[in-house]
Amino acid sequence: MRGIFDTAVNAFRVESIRKRLLYTFVMLGIFMLGGLVPMPGLDGEKFTELVRNWGQLGSIMDFVSGGGLYRATIFAMGISPYINASIIIQLLQVVIPALDDMSKEGEAGRKKITKITRYSAIGLALVQACLFCYSTRSAMLPTLPVWLNAIIVVLSFTAGTCIVVWLGEKINDKGIGNGVSLIIFAGIVTRLPDMAKTLYSKSVDVATSFDNQAVGIILGILLFVGVTLISIAIIVFVLYVQNAERRLTVQYSKKVIGRSQRGGNKDYIPLKVNQSGVMPVIFAMSILAVPSMIVTFFFRNSENSFVKWIANSFTGSAYYYVIYFILIIAFTFFYSAIQFHPIEIANNINKNGGAISGIRAGKPTSDFIAAVAHRLNWVDAFFLTLVCIVPTVIGILTGLQNVWFAGTSVLILTGVANDLIVQVESELEVRSPKGFLDDVALLKGRRK
Repeated sequence: MRGIFDTAVNAFRVESIRKRLLYTFVMLGIFMLGGLVPMPGLDGEKFTELVRNWGQLGSIMDFVSGGGLYRATIFAMGISPYINASIIIQLLQVVIPALDDMSKEGEAGRKKITKITRYSAIGLALVQACLFCYSTRSAMLPTLPVWLNAIIVVLSFTAGTCIVVWLGEKINDKGIGNGVSLIIFAGIVTRLPDMAKTLYSKSVDVATSFDNQAVGIILGILLFVGVTLISIAIIVFVLYVQNAERRLTVQYSKKVIGRSQRGGNKDYIPLKVNQSGVMPVIFAMSILAVPSMIVTFFFRNSENSFVKWIANSFTGSAYYYVIYFILIIAFTFFYSAIQFHPIEIANNINKNGGAISGIRAGKPTSDFIAAVAHRLNWVDAFFLTLVCIVPTVIGILTGLQNVWFAGTSVLILTGVANDLIVQVESELEVRSPKGFLDDVALLKGRRK
């Protein structure tokens, strides 16, 4: 904790980092203010009531939007269209060679992919806005013709998402950290007081539900303290796993260049245990939300038995969590397959005259790295499922609603905070004279 505080203090002492941090805070502040602007053309209370009737689907969308959906604001859809567009583009890179080649073109390719993702997000936002407008049409105000009011609502929803995406990209360009992740992070942080208030209210209800007042107070305190301690334990566990890594030792051969000798040192390749981050969970949630979304938007009042089965099966039933468990594991391996390239790592080791101890260069090295990564994927997959399912069990046992979001919230909060701290520390190290001198000394030592 003291190290994090020292990092924050040192970061604000460096003018360039301070400006980027302040710029990031300003963009997040605009996002928070936009989440208070009401949607024009809608009865806010009626809209909120309709959305709450969507059940778990509405809770998921409100969670991603940082509470903007239930408040009926212009940022009601939040960043979810951009997230869905990113998922679709990443999936298409596997099946469309042109997109895969584009992603390997370095900075230029990354900009092209970002541009395609941005336009895809706008298209998805327009479609989702039309679905929102159709599903909540009874909440429209009668002050304007229906068609004109619908256009205003659809354009406002779409414009809100475009503004949020723009804010995220501005953070990427001029701020510090990943803009989209920080926007989701800010939305979750604003809901922490509500989560604490819900836990307190539940504890009070437990304390007053017993005839024996002493027993009720003790049970209420135990509930509050127990859930708090479990939450802290989950945070510590997540932080530990997210920072854990498997280090592959690499021995570099000695090279004689002129009169100097270089190389001959040992280094390591860090393979993170939680390499995929929270992306498999987001992928799984997005896929599972599709059936509920179709039923909610188009067949909500249907008496068809199949439609009812889908509605019941994809809203927190045993089927839902079994499929959720399987999808998290599948997407963990899928995300690793498209992001982790053991052949490239093996080639880079070979080009620099290195070798993993006990492993021959070439294909044996890439196979060894792939095997280690495969084992780590299993650990990562079960870690993600454990973090997401334990809050669900707590919610069932305690009766606290939406506690199962705590798992995803913890993953996002800790992951984004970790990434932000690492980036700030990297910026400090680059601009620190001491860090520069240490690098020079290390380089001289390797050349001897």
